[in-house]
Amino acid sequence: MRARELGVPLTGDPGPWNAITDVPGVEVGYVTLCEGDDVRTGVTALLPRGRNGVGTPCSAGWHSFNGNGEMTGTAWIEESGSLAVPVVITNTYAVGPVHRGVVEWVRANRRDMAPEWLLPVVTETWDGHLNDIHGAAVEPCHAADAIEAASSGPVEEGCVGGGMGMRCYGFKGGSGTSSRVVEYGEDRYTVGAFVQANFGARRELVVAGVPVGRELPDGPEPALDGERQVPPGAGSVIVVVATDAPLLPGQCKALARRATLGLARTGTTGSHFSGDIFLAFSTANEGALTSTFPEDDGSAPYESMSFVPWGRMDPFYGAVVESVEEAVLNVLTGAHSMTGRAGHHVPALPLDRVSELLAARGVVA
Repeated sequence: MRARELGVPLTGDPGPWNAITDVPGVEVGYVTLCEGDDVRTGVTALLPRGRNGVGTPCSAGWHSFNGNGEMTGTAWIEESGSLAVPVVITNTYAVGPVHRGVVEWVRANRRDMAPEWLLPVVTETWDGHLNDIHGAAVEPCHAADAIEAASSGPVEEGCVGGGMGMRCYGFKGGSGTSSRVVEYGEDRYTVGAFVQANFGARRELVVAGVPVGRELPDGPEPALDGERQVPPGAGSVIVVVATDAPLLPGQCKALARRATLGLARTGTTGSHFSGDIFLAFSTANEGALTSTFPEDDGSAPYESMSFVPWGRMDPFYGAVVESVEEAVLNVLTGAHSMTGRAGHHVPALPLDRVSELLAARGVVA
């Protein structure tokens, strides 16, 4: 179930799939690993221009709301304002093998793309409650498999891909997405958001303005022998925002910052123990922001970009906030309860009880 199917009133006009893939060219692929009692993890790949478009830069920017996490390749995004590689999400300790896997996939499939250097964008959230995060379940091949699995169309949500073993507001978390259509004069653009949600204390959860988390029983499992209790709200959240609106890198960075407000609508105050890192890109202006080695032919080419004037960015900011909020709710309504490592159990959000609480406030019928 998605949040709208539950009757949650949400603002804005979503695209046909209400997903980041509503942005033309964007593809999402998963590898989900669920093996035995201890493996609850996976890999998610987001391709801004699909597999055939890997190597063609997009205007991009990123933002760290809280830096207790990792996103590789951000120094180059900050320097060049561009993104030309897949964005891959996994668990905290799998960043290394996934990074290597992206390099190997590019080497095998795009030998023409910067053969001398490559800076993959790999990011993570911590799934060590349900998953044996110290194990070697995630291998380089899984990054390649996720890239190869990427497609447009509807996007599966909940316990899939890199979100397999995650928690959100004390309930089962994972992967979620949403989109908004923005009218700009005679043009229509799409803003889409994808989240890997592993953040928030249960008491903080807000749905459509109603603080439902205060009314839901909070029963964290006691720490097992030799383990310390993870503080409520610890974990991390990764947000990827995509649009086909023509934007400058600085404007993409401004979109990434607005992801903070979308998360805040769901109640989080931003735990010190949560790495909250966001990335935004624009698929417009294809052919700009290239960084290839110069040809020794005496030429000195120029590039140009069109972009939305800064003073007209507000509708795009609103679309980010709305789509990020809904993507988080889609994680919670789409995930199922799960038992994993050492018998740890994480319940799903009790949808019937949430519906009752919303109805009591007159939010849903």
